[in-house]
Amino acid sequence: MAPFYSSTGRPSIDPELLVRMLLVGYCYGIRSERRLCEEVHLNLAYRWFCRLGLDGEVPDHSTFSKNRHGRFRDCDLLRKLFETVVQRCMAERLVEGSAFAVDASLIAADANKPRAVAGSDDVDWEAIAKTRRSVREYPDTLDQAAWGAASETVPKFISKADPAAQWTGAHKGHAFFAYANNYLIELKAAIIVDVEATRAIRQTEVGATRTMIERTEERLGRLLKK
Repeated sequence: MAPFYSSTGRPSIDPELLVRMLLVGYCYGIRSERRLCEEVHLNLAYRWFCRLGLDGEVPDHSTFSKNRHGRFRDCDLLRKLFETVVQRCMAERLVEGSAFAVDASLIAADANKPRAVAGSDDVDWEAIAKTRRSVREYPDTLDQAAWGAASETVPKFISKADPAAQWTGAHKGHAFFAYANNYLIELKAAIIVDVEATRAIRQTEVGATRTMIERTEERLGRLLKK
């Protein structure tokens, strides 16, 4: 990382520290960046994992947010990190490529019913987009097979805070806004070898499976049995 650091000005924050903090948040379900910074500051185990010691300074949550929604989203760093772990599993013979399964989990969106509108309502998305990043990105998803084009059915409700999220009652309880996280799993040791996020409807699972198989063959050099 040395060539990417400036020799002048305020010292940079090590990208590895931000990645390690992200992993802590993902593993322990800490969704708020403000809370994540507080937890890393107070928890000795998190400090050890992030290599901060007892007196290491935790980044401010605003800096963390800008990097997460800027530099990390504009590159495939986290994808490379994920595939490096998979390649290590392959090197240790935990992945054979002989039998695979596909499964999906619902991930609740940061959206709620009171701020939603009926799917048939006319909404001035351009006005909302001025203050919401998720709304600004919404039009780019409408023609994608995994998102807007996945189904011609008009959603019952659309969230004004996160319009790409799907209103679903798949858990047979209270309906909520969610995304689907699709996993390609190698069955020998239950290793996840690829992941693809889509709308939370069943029509997207076939396309997500095809995408994950093709990407695994291309990027990991693993020819899967048809």
